[in-house]
Amino acid sequence: MYNKEKLDAQKAERENWEKNKIAKTLAKRPERKAEFTSTSGFEVKRLYAPEDIADLDYNEDLSYPGEFPYTRGVQPTMYRGKLWTMRQYAGFATAEESNKRYKYLLEQGQTGLSVAFDLPTQIGYDSDHPLSEGEVGKVGVAIDSLKDMEILFDGIPLDKVSTSMTINAPASVLLAMYIAVAEKQGVTPDKLSGTIQNDILKEYIARGTYIFPTEPSMRLITNIFEYCAKHVPKWNTISISGYHIREAGSTAVQEVAFTLADGIAYVEAAIKAGLDVDEFAPRLSFFFNAHNDLLEEVAKFRAARRLWAKIMKERFNAKDPKSLMLRFHTQTGGSTLTAQQPDNNIVRVAIQTLAAVLGGTQSLHTNSRDEALALPTEDSVRIALRTQQIVAYESGVADTIDPLAGSYYVESMTNEIEKRAAEYIAKIDELGGAPKAIERGFIQQEIQDSAYKYQKEVEKGERIVVGMNKFQIEESAPKGLLRVDPVVGEMQKEKLKALRAERNNNKVEESLAALRKAAEGDENLMPYILTAVKEYATLGEICGVLREVFGEYQQSVIL
Repeated sequence: MYNKEKLDAQKAERENWEKNKIAKTLAKRPERKAEFTSTSGFEVKRLYAPEDIADLDYNEDLSYPGEFPYTRGVQPTMYRGKLWTMRQYAGFATAEESNKRYKYLLEQGQTGLSVAFDLPTQIGYDSDHPLSEGEVGKVGVAIDSLKDMEILFDGIPLDKVSTSMTINAPASVLLAMYIAVAEKQGVTPDKLSGTIQNDILKEYIARGTYIFPTEPSMRLITNIFEYCAKHVPKWNTISISGYHIREAGSTAVQEVAFTLADGIAYVEAAIKAGLDVDEFAPRLSFFFNAHNDLLEEVAKFRAARRLWAKIMKERFNAKDPKSLMLRFHTQTGGSTLTAQQPDNNIVRVAIQTLAAVLGGTQSLHTNSRDEALALPTEDSVRIALRTQQIVAYESGVADTIDPLAGSYYVESMTNEIEKRAAEYIAKIDELGGAPKAIERGFIQQEIQDSAYKYQKEVEKGERIVVGMNKFQIEESAPKGLLRVDPVVGEMQKEKLKALRAERNNNKVEESLAALRKAAEGDENLMPYILTAVKEYATLGEICGVLREVFGEYQQSVIL
């Protein structure tokens, strides 16, 4: 808190400065545009000073890193003790091709794996399903069975690397496959570390790779919470994702608000399922986007940490300090990349990398320059990874903790984002929580309105996108892009045919029958899924059984 007399004197001095200096300057040289606003729509003042953060209390609002409310970071030493995990998101075509890319990235200094799955895998279909035609291996790696998973991680010791898997509706199946592969390597589940995204609510909101209705989907998620708490204690059981919410067009404030509202829903579901909050909450993690407005993004991360800590302490009465910590992965903004002048994307990603690091991320993926055009080439991936490494080892921003703390602007913006996000969460509570708000289309409509407003600003030239709506040049067609060969789909079909001929189909049928019976009851499904996986039941067969029992989610129409 600032001394009142000094604060009053500062206000008077500021008024005098604005009257005598600013007015004269504006008369001679008007500011370059009539309105300065953040991407979340609130006014950015010309100058920030002590009076803008007069109510800030260091101990209550900031405190020290590793201490409540964790505004300044979740670890006491942050990057002085350990740099963030450099985790490049990768996966395409077959398990063999993706395995080569993972080994290449590890050789280049990547410190964690991040698996991208193709669309059929994400929605629980085998590669030979009619709906998979033309999509196999396109946006990620095709995984049909434990056999593919064994190939994917061949020669990669799973007790030595941390793995993130971007998988949601069938997350329980892919996690079971990962556990089974580790066991074949001689690695017990308690040695495994990593994350599954496992966030179905944001699929209903923004992304669309859902399978089952809300209730059974939440059951699968809480089953994973319970199973991992007992058997895979180092595993992050969910990555509550704002990334896709932001990619769909939300503002920074909405990204924080809707992500934390989803987090609240998961905590409530787990408690309702009989779990103690401190049994599962320490393994919750988050996933955020990093956009171009550097200082707003830094403030966003700081505000999210503080708001989540308060929610867990005050709303859920969590006692374990780890239950209060918002640990998060960041990915730079895919929607900010342009197909025009793609080398400009290297600069955008560097700015976004700085935002994530200055905001205190725990792990980071940096997008590649050509991702607006195709899957990234090896050269592009290496530049993206080198961007992280240059920031880590050459920029100096990782040498001290939360270096922008105390900035009048950053602290004011942190307060503003927290306040507005809390207001959104209160509105969602009034609607009955995130699942109800999603069913009513409230969250989707808010995002759509923000996306529409942004696009209108771009099209009118009110918001400049360099190389796209200003500073254009004549460009030739891009060369050397990575294309996935359509033959990948036929190769996967042949693999499935061979698998079904080699495996013990009686045991597969027995395991699927046991899974069906358990799904019809209320048992934890993870042990049954793991048994089926080990018998080489396919992803599509397992999800097919669950589809028959649970049905499929039908998206509501927004009026």
